[in-house]
Amino acid sequence: MKRVLIVDDHSVVRNGLKKILEDQPDEIAFGEAETASEAIAFVHEQDWDLVILDISLGGGRNGLDTLKEMKQIRPRLRVLILTMHAEEQYARRAFKAGAAGYVTKDSPRAELLEAIKRILGGAKYISPALAEKLIEYIDNDTALSAHEILSDREFQVLRLIASGKTVTEIAELLSLSDKTISTYRARILEKMRMKTNAELTYYAIRNRLVD
Repeated sequence: MKRVLIVDDHSVVRNGLKKILEDQPDEIAFGEAETASEAIAFVHEQDWDLVILDISLGGGRNGLDTLKEMKQIRPRLRVLILTMHAEEQYARRAFKAGAAGYVTKDSPRAELLEAIKRILGGAKYISPALAEKLIEYIDNDTALSAHEILSDREFQVLRLIASGKTVTEIAELLSLSDKTISTYRARILEKMRMKTNAELTYYAIRNRLVD
């Protein structure tokens, strides 16, 4: 029996994934987590053959942070990122953090099942489209978009700024000080060669970095 933990803050998505996997021949025992904290607790409690993890979990703690913490607890844990965010936005960060695969929620059911099959078999899953993009990045460093030079935390702060959050609100969400968030904002503006939140917001919307 395979043990699969589904981490998504929408019950409809969790139920849909269970239905898809229940139709497969292998018997599966499921765990469900709605938040990052719940997911981390499940990983502490027992080992899993696969974790299916969304990036957008709400509460200021995203899936990439959760993935890194999971891998610290269980380095051999196999994690498939299943998200609404396009591959070019997060995939490289996800694989760098230890993901074994990355699939978007609008992918065909067959692709999702293929990704799960490969990961459970010990391999990684990269879609043909993403593989081509990664080759382009390797061949040409200038292909990097402005936001891709940001650290994961800077990228998270960028998205929160672009979603309309104030410095104080972001600080509360991330359990950091206002001063620290202001420092992150200054670094983001400098790295992206911008001057205002409006410029950051326009860039984020144009590049589909915000929900």
